[in-house]
Amino acid sequence: MRIVQVIFAALAAVAAFSSAAVAEVTTKAPYAIIMDYETGAVLYEKDADRPTPPSSMSKLMTSAIVFDRLKTGQLKLTDEFPVSEKAWRMEGSKMWTRVDTKIPLEALLNGVIVQSGNDACVVIAEGVAGSEEAFAELMTKKAREWGLNNSTFANATGWPDENHKMSTRDLALLARKIIKDFPEYYKYYAKKEFTWEKIRQPNRNPLLYSFKGADGLKTGHTEDAGYGLVGSAEIDGERRIIVVNGLASEKERAAETERLMRIAFNDFSRRTLYEQGAIAGDALVFAGAAPSVPLVAGEPISMIISRADAASVSAKVIYEGPVEAPIEEGQQIGVLRISAGQGDAREFPLYAGKAVKAIGPLGRIGLAAKTLLGKPQAAVGEDPAAE
Repeated sequence: MRIVQVIFAALAAVAAFSSAAVAEVTTKAPYAIIMDYETGAVLYEKDADRPTPPSSMSKLMTSAIVFDRLKTGQLKLTDEFPVSEKAWRMEGSKMWTRVDTKIPLEALLNGVIVQSGNDACVVIAEGVAGSEEAFAELMTKKAREWGLNNSTFANATGWPDENHKMSTRDLALLARKIIKDFPEYYKYYAKKEFTWEKIRQPNRNPLLYSFKGADGLKTGHTEDAGYGLVGSAEIDGERRIIVVNGLASEKERAAETERLMRIAFNDFSRRTLYEQGAIAGDALVFAGAAPSVPLVAGEPISMIISRADAASVSAKVIYEGPVEAPIEEGQQIGVLRISAGQGDAREFPLYAGKAVKAIGPLGRIGLAAKTLLGKPQAAVGEDPAAE
């Protein structure tokens, strides 16, 4: 029998946080997402799974493949790649490579990340895979391996192509992977300028200049796609990732991304609902020396909660029971399911806070007699619809 106890103790932990009213998150961007870096929890989304032209934001995939090969030892930052005529002739944003020269990989990465150089992307693609077409196939293959299921690539640059698409969720997941799996290379995204061939170019990411704690990642723009940005920032040990796409102007992108990043930190906060060892509820015990056993959190239970959803936080203790004795201290008994607003509920394991011995033979005889004399009353908190 599944037993559900609805509890509201969690509300006390967010009462102060919810005291100020706040409007729901909105954005001018047709495609957007706000993600918590640590947990990967999506705090806000707007049409986040639709594949759209990612423009230069897809250069995150170009650099991620390089990082992956650096990590496995297949590449070194000192490796030099030749510049082909195709790379040299690339239009759009450029690193200003010169044909028939060789460029160290580290400089090319700066050219891709800081300067958004289309020429640098092609040099890398040809150096890694032999051709840009082969590199694009590698990008799509890696996207599937990394769980980016709404991404397909036709080139290394983000140049407009009907077969070159990414969703905003995939861009956020890719940003999270880069930060988590390649921390030694993530530093390149925070650089505000890079000089090559005596041409100094600034990083186009407006958050690096307007938002304290911002340290990445990449802008993008084409006429068809509009203006987009993948951004990340860290404040007091908490990191958020935002992605927008389809904005109308560079000015609108700068204003909207700064606003969303402030919302990401100001309107969403990590709240510890139960400390490690805190009692979250109790479970009914069958044939035990005690009628119930306390259920405790094995580790601190925390969630990212928005101001708008704080008043709706609720928790349910769920377990199969009554639980038959003997019960060992630390034995997992059930889960605590916490929900807030319209977001997905999260479950955390709950453990027996103390041991409960089984009753002896005489006690079992008495229990059987009680059962025969009359049907036991339903346990408090039992969900009659649960099976």
